[in-house]
Amino acid sequence: MSGIEVRNVTKTYGRTVALNDVSIDFGENKIYGLLGRNGAGKTTLLNIINNRLFADSGRVFADGESCIENDKVQSKMYLMSEKTYYPEKMKVKDVYKWTKNFYPDFDMDYANQLAVKFSLDTDKRVDSLSTGYNSIVKLIAALCVNTPYVFFDEPVLGLDANYRDLFYRLLIEKYSINPCTMILSTHLIGEVSGVVEHVVIINKGRIIRNESTEKLLSNGYTITGTAAKVDEFVMGKNVIGCDVLGGLKTAYILGEHPVMACEGIEISKMDLQKLFVKLTNDQEA
Repeated sequence: MSGIEVRNVTKTYGRTVALNDVSIDFGENKIYGLLGRNGAGKTTLLNIINNRLFADSGRVFADGESCIENDKVQSKMYLMSEKTYYPEKMKVKDVYKWTKNFYPDFDMDYANQLAVKFSLDTDKRVDSLSTGYNSIVKLIAALCVNTPYVFFDEPVLGLDANYRDLFYRLLIEKYSINPCTMILSTHLIGEVSGVVEHVVIINKGRIIRNESTEKLLSNGYTITGTAAKVDEFVMGKNVIGCDVLGGLKTAYILGEHPVMACEGIEISKMDLQKLFVKLTNDQEA
């Protein structure tokens, strides 16, 4: 089977359950959003897939082979981590040189082009870079390795709005030219909602949603109106949350989108970030 298969993976740290019997598939040539709040288990899951951590129980396979201590499988994967593992005194250009030694398909010419786009001085040492530019060094490497599976763990940490927008545009451009499986792990839901094709929501170590972005958002809608009108409209419906601002009330509803609105009620599409917040708050409650 092609793709990544996670089967019944559990990982604990003392009394803390980071992953609780997690099973999930990541197919070929698709952009996934692995969404969760801080501490939800996103990084632990990525580290286990990439053989940087060992699960307490469960298995992980890539293209039908076990990921544990398997150099052949691990060569198909690249994880851009929040942590920086390069020697502090190493120059950026040497980071890319060594990356190419481990990943022969690394595109050095493209890396240099991206360095110009991000105004990155490749003669600088890693320890002289800001948090944002450390992220840029790692982003460029991830966009240039040309492996079948690329994982981005909180990829835009420290980046300003312009560079975050540039990264998302470059990612889509790269995917359109050279499709692969990209998994973006982030808690910045609004920014990736227009990028990811498939959404996996993890909360407190469990997968609570796993479906295409289009299907997930089509399963709900938002209504806004006076509190009395909204309360009347939502009776008997699956309400996952409400907001009140002044005299207006907004309700978030899971279910089929109504064909027509009632008088005094405005109906709109479900927003991914709002849905995420309401679902994770609901799970917490």
